[in-house]
Amino acid sequence: MDKPLLEVILDFLGDTGFAQISWQQSVMLLVSFVLIYLAIKKQYEPLLLLPIAFGMLLANLPLSGLWDVPSGVYMGIGKGSDFTPGGLLYYLYSGVKMGIYPPLIFMGVGAMTDFGPLIANPKSLLLGAAAQFGIFVAFLLAILLKFSPEAAASIGIIGGADGPTAIFVTTKLAPDLLGPVAVAAYSYMALIPIIQPPIMKALTTKAERKIVMEQLRPVSKTEKIVFPIIVTVLGALLLPSAAPLLGMLMLGNLFRESLVVDRLNKTAQNELINIITIFLGVTVGATATAENFLTPDTLKIIALGLFAFAFGTTGGILLGKLMCKLTGGKVNPLIGSAGVSAVPMAARVSQVVGQQENPNNFLLMHAMGPNVAGVIGSAVVAGVFLSLFG
Repeated sequence: MDKPLLEVILDFLGDTGFAQISWQQSVMLLVSFVLIYLAIKKQYEPLLLLPIAFGMLLANLPLSGLWDVPSGVYMGIGKGSDFTPGGLLYYLYSGVKMGIYPPLIFMGVGAMTDFGPLIANPKSLLLGAAAQFGIFVAFLLAILLKFSPEAAASIGIIGGADGPTAIFVTTKLAPDLLGPVAVAAYSYMALIPIIQPPIMKALTTKAERKIVMEQLRPVSKTEKIVFPIIVTVLGALLLPSAAPLLGMLMLGNLFRESLVVDRLNKTAQNELINIITIFLGVTVGATATAENFLTPDTLKIIALGLFAFAFGTTGGILLGKLMCKLTGGKVNPLIGSAGVSAVPMAARVSQVVGQQENPNNFLLMHAMGPNVAGVIGSAVVAGVFLSLFG
């Protein structure tokens, strides 16, 4: 006997996502809407924040099947089997879980990065190292808040201001925290122009911010080619666990500086990094499901991430002030804030704050030294954590 029309309609509605959605999922959808707004309207790191936000939206839609695990055994086309394929995000997430996407992102970053300012002023490597101070502050605070060492390391690495590094470490040490760690890392990266200037102004004087630095020396092609090779060999020998990130970063840079593989260099800078950014952003955002994200630990992670960024900026500036005194006022402390590895945003913030005090001051190239040193530094710290807790 046919069902009454009303019963058919009710059955249909009962099978839709509207009937299955929970209040927690509704909250996460609202969070994703806010992030989409920030990415589009405010342009806060949109290249990553937009796919992350949309991945979060997809993951919190009930009954979508995007995370379904495959079942049965695949017998081949045209052969009978009970095989059921998994969801799209299940397969795309393999690149995150197996540590493939972050090193490929690093290769693209290396292809876009000029290490010339760092080579011309090797002392800026110290500023990049000092800016990693925030990582260890957040790590210790997380331990005090009863996080495991593995989780604390994943939270601390947010302070490196390097999203792929944070994802790489968290995937290895605390995959259950990947959603909140990634959202915190990329959100604070996007907010660097808001977070850093008040700290920079509070820790420096007007006279220090007005300091004009001497022009950097020219860097030869040979130096630029030898640099990535030496860094890869020394870094991988000292910290083998840092080799995937550090090695791919330097490979990309060698593509750039060798001038003999223009096609590879352009691919690494453009098509490859863009494709991987989409896959990485969507799948990382999709880990922020309601059950994983709406927990007290998430609020702690977001707060600790802010501490990590603030103390990273502080560490770089304080060493910059020390270098200023030791050199008789030849170093502008503002470039120390660029030691976090958000390239080139942090260097631009140093430039902007410096020009607010002295319109004729051009700190961008000087700040790029600590900035690219921060990329290397965050990869090294990631290697340390993976060696200790991996």
